[in-house]
Amino acid sequence: MYLAITMLVLLLLAGVIGFRFFANYNWIDAVYMTVITVTTVGYGEVNPLDDTAKLFAVFLILTSLGVITFSLSVLTEYIVMQSNPKLIEYKKIQKMISSFKDHVIICGYGRNGKQVAKKLHAHNKPYLIIEHKKEIVDKYQSIDRPMIYGDAIDDNVLKQAGIYKANCLITALPEDADNLFIVLSARQMNKELKIISRASKTSSYKKLRLAGADNVIMPDSIGGDHMASLVVVPDLIEFLDKLSLVGKGSVNIEEVPSEKFIKAKEQKSIRNLDIRSRTGCTIIGYKTPEGKYTVNPEADQVIEQGSRVVVLGNAKQIEKLNGIYDISIEFE
Repeated sequence: MYLAITMLVLLLLAGVIGFRFFANYNWIDAVYMTVITVTTVGYGEVNPLDDTAKLFAVFLILTSLGVITFSLSVLTEYIVMQSNPKLIEYKKIQKMISSFKDHVIICGYGRNGKQVAKKLHAHNKPYLIIEHKKEIVDKYQSIDRPMIYGDAIDDNVLKQAGIYKANCLITALPEDADNLFIVLSARQMNKELKIISRASKTSSYKKLRLAGADNVIMPDSIGGDHMASLVVVPDLIEFLDKLSLVGKGSVNIEEVPSEKFIKAKEQKSIRNLDIRSRTGCTIIGYKTPEGKYTVNPEADQVIEQGSRVVVLGNAKQIEKLNGIYDISIEFE
């Protein structure tokens, strides 16, 4: 609407100024000629036009045809949308989807897909859901839960979801064959994409990894292992269950990139960082740039560029950590 109104105003201004200077009309006559020309009413000219003024009138008529047609279509769409709030929301969602970058694509909005979306939303990570059931899309789609109706097996649907700009793809469909097909397609379309797949059968694990999945998760296996652990080491599991990873206000464990702590080409040890006394948080893990993990690293462990540290603390300590180490000035 703003674009249409702006174009109409500019068209009228151009017409008035053009007739004023090309045809030597006074301002009133210039406005009159502009209106009857743009609206193609067909009244006679105020005064005869010379060749220059006639060429300008032709230009104005041709331009006004495009502008008026565009403005009428926009106005019609606006009126229709005002009577249909869902259509307005749909347009907003489509605009938001087209602007996504470094987002997560979730294939399937079943039990696992819902859990993935919930956690990503809690961490303010942009995500997009591909769902092939129209009734689910109609029920759950919103600005906070953007969805695309289609089958993730279709390459065109993956393109619509912005797979070339995405940071990660999580396929959580119930059938391993569908997940395998999606992994193959996604890996071919984006070599740098991080792909996480769900698997129901143990035999599918290796196939999914060979197809290009970076991680393969078996929910049934994880659930069974968790229940067995509640029998073997119940107190430990209950304690771990209390550790929250969801939401900025209740996080107990945080993964922090080394760039938060050190500048380029700089190396510092955990002892030098002194995170414990500064924030109360404790470093419980270290991941090297090559991907090697160290649990409970020594104080002399050197933090390298491209590495990550895992810290443990209560909600206030984690919040303080994010506040302080959001800037590198503390360590200059």
